Amino acid sequence: MTFKLFIKNKRIVLYGAALAVLLFLLKWLEFHFIIISNAYEVYVGAIAVLFTLLGIWLALKLTKPKVEMVVVEKPVYISNVSDFSPNQHELTRLNLSRRELEVLELMAEGLSNQEISARLFVSLNTIKTHSSNLFDKMEVKRRTQAIEMAKRLCIIP
Repeated sequence: MTFKLFIKNKRIVLYGAALAVLLFLLKWLEFHFIIISNAYEVYVGAIAVLFTLLGIWLALKLTKPKVEMVVVEKPVYISNVSDFSPNQHELTRLNLSRRELEVLELMAEGLSNQEISARLFVSLNTIKTHSSNLFDKMEVKRRTQAIEMAKRLCIIP
């Protein structure tokens, strides 16, 4: 049946095949003209597109902010000040003097060195010396670290 159909429409099939061959020949010639005859321009254009895409990618990579927001959760020690008693074991272990403990408590209240010296009626250099000794004994570098450690060890309320 298909063979009879082919013989009946022989002209149409041959005409279609000839058009397909001509179309293939035209596309091959177009490819030959564009790619082979203008090979230098095509390669330069391809390299330009490649470097443009590389530049866009690199610019996006370099301008992306490197800072991430990190949420740090720390325990907050809340205690009732009226019934607080300092941990004597830790006080003796750290070998803190009574005055250093007073300075530490005033630091925890948020007072500056100047304010602490005014409240205790001593010079600013004395407070700095007590603070330095306190930091050395507690093995910390900052006031906030000293306060945090003292609260954790139950030295101050």
